[in-house]
Amino acid sequence: MKLSGKIALVTGAGRGIGRGCALELAKGGADVVLNDRPGGEDVSIVLAEIQALGRQCHVVESDVFSRSGCEYLVEQTLRQVPRIDILVSNPAFSRRCAFLDYSPDLFEQTIAGTLVSGFHLSQLVARHMVAHDVAGRIVFISSVQAEMPIALCAAYGAAKAGLNHMGRSIAVELAPHRINVNVIEPGWTDTPGEHATFGSERVAEAGRQLPLGRMGTPQDIGRAATFLSSEDADYITGSVLVIDGLFRYKDCMVQHLDPVQEAD
Repeated sequence: MKLSGKIALVTGAGRGIGRGCALELAKGGADVVLNDRPGGEDVSIVLAEIQALGRQCHVVESDVFSRSGCEYLVEQTLRQVPRIDILVSNPAFSRRCAFLDYSPDLFEQTIAGTLVSGFHLSQLVARHMVAHDVAGRIVFISSVQAEMPIALCAAYGAAKAGLNHMGRSIAVELAPHRINVNVIEPGWTDTPGEHATFGSERVAEAGRQLPLGRMGTPQDIGRAATFLSSEDADYITGSVLVIDGLFRYKDCMVQHLDPVQEAD
């Protein structure tokens, strides 16, 4: 229970990686405020799961793709809890499309929903932490696509690369306030969104072909977020932690390197 007495705010907590982070933080002892978009039914299930763990839990529905939505989220959170010790910033928007055909409006929407939303959330929460002398933790959920130029994902990759750099920059500025800022890069992770995009059969097959023989799970990401939010990570800030089971290096495995003959 390394997070006992801490209060965490997790966005996009209704399913997938956000749900995994919220549950693992609760298992670590934190009370949790869950955020998801208005009208979502999944977040009520996560609420019950966390309450069953014996932790305090609240839900604030708000669309964090706008500054006003982020302001409402932080305001309503602080009406229900005395402070925010931990922020897991997990907003993202992605649509795959060829670069030559990519809509300018869609590109801007992707940058806004993935990078700009992270700015709004982290700035508002950091202002609260500084004003109330909270030695807090901010964890951004990025992606290995910040490093990997994957086809049809130019906007999303650019947004996540910007998120990585922003996270490091924020870490430098917030260090004097004892606020640690880190970034997690998940690899290919088994989430409802991946099943909707690729189909369950393809997701299962892709997992078997990865170096560790499976996809990452939201629990894997949640455990990393819990570690970075704990005192065990007190001296870690401005870091990007990759949780991908060697997804980035899958083509470097020996079975992909089959020389015709040994060189003399």
